[in-house]
Amino acid sequence: MDKRLSPLLVAVFINIAGFSLILPLLPFYGQVFDANPFEIALLFAAYSFGNVFGEIHWGRQSDTWGRRKVLVVTTFIAGLSYIAFAYAPSLWAAILIRVFSGFFSGTLSVCQGFIADVSPPERRAKTMGYFGAAFSLGFAFGPVLGGLFAGEEVVAASFRLPIFIAGGLSVLASLWCMAVLRDAVEPSGKGRPMPKYSEAFRFVSSEPLLARLFIISFFGIAAFASMEAIYGLWSEENFGWSAHDLGFAFLAIGGGGLFAQLVLIGPLVHRYGEARVIVMGLALLALSMLLQPVIRHPISGVLLMGVLMTGHSLAFPSAGALLSRNTPPERQGSTMGLLMASNAIGRIVAPPIFGAIYASIAYDAPWYVGAAMIGLVVLVALQAVKLLDRQREQAA
Repeated sequence: MDKRLSPLLVAVFINIAGFSLILPLLPFYGQVFDANPFEIALLFAAYSFGNVFGEIHWGRQSDTWGRRKVLVVTTFIAGLSYIAFAYAPSLWAAILIRVFSGFFSGTLSVCQGFIADVSPPERRAKTMGYFGAAFSLGFAFGPVLGGLFAGEEVVAASFRLPIFIAGGLSVLASLWCMAVLRDAVEPSGKGRPMPKYSEAFRFVSSEPLLARLFIISFFGIAAFASMEAIYGLWSEENFGWSAHDLGFAFLAIGGGGLFAQLVLIGPLVHRYGEARVIVMGLALLALSMLLQPVIRHPISGVLLMGVLMTGHSLAFPSAGALLSRNTPPERQGSTMGLLMASNAIGRIVAPPIFGAIYASIAYDAPWYVGAAMIGLVVLVALQAVKLLDRQREQAA
């Protein structure tokens, strides 16, 4: 591993630990404002709404300023936004602060740009694996802190300490980047061109394999984000869990992602290929959703969320890699930009819909709807397998 990459991975770990620390608190923090399930899901979606604009803006800005400067500025301001979130006077103020925080946290494309700067194409997939592991480790560590330091009462004061810790971790990531991270290439002074979404949409629509990969990513990520949003409400209703309990349950989510990234995905892709690994991951997603309300036990409630994250971490990196490998070099930027925007729309739109399903139909209904949706997506993934098999036969 390139020694220039290590400081970035540490920064990613610290930053994701701070971001994920907030997640188990949101269902309970929303109740401070008497929010219903739809409004609580909006707290999750608001961050993604800001995030999609941040990814576009900061990715381009990092070409002008340099990756290091953008990461220093954005993580510091995101840290300050957590303090504002802790003292939000109303639900809608909290939602607006989450949009603001999401915008300044939209730096995944900046990190990917840094990875592209320090690693040649033949090592990039392995390097992205390190990035995914740092992300998953932060995701496993953060929620435990959030649950550990949250109070038992559903009042604003119970959540201020963990929110301050989240902000502190974000500021720490900023200081770390300032002190240790160094740009691998000189800033060009000119931002990359805006993604040509309309052109990319026409291209993807004309390619049967790519169109199916987009469908898989959109609905799969939408379902995962929705289950993440309603999980706290559902576990509180069924098991009487507090934010403290939910923080430890989220450990399984991060652990499942880490296990998939470090142990499973490499050997499985090598043996079966990305398309079949996508089918495996989606099957795990659907199974975990279906079994959650059927078994309905605290232990299974934790373990099945770990399975959910394992399936997510198998399916969607494989879909992204397969999409990239089947896209011509001259269309990579616009196509991957469209994929990022499409996934963000899924994270924005789906959680409030599933929150409304939770509130208006039945508490278990989101799990069944999600499982049915992913079941249909599995059929699309099987079509992708057939298309690739046909391509190989024609090339032989």
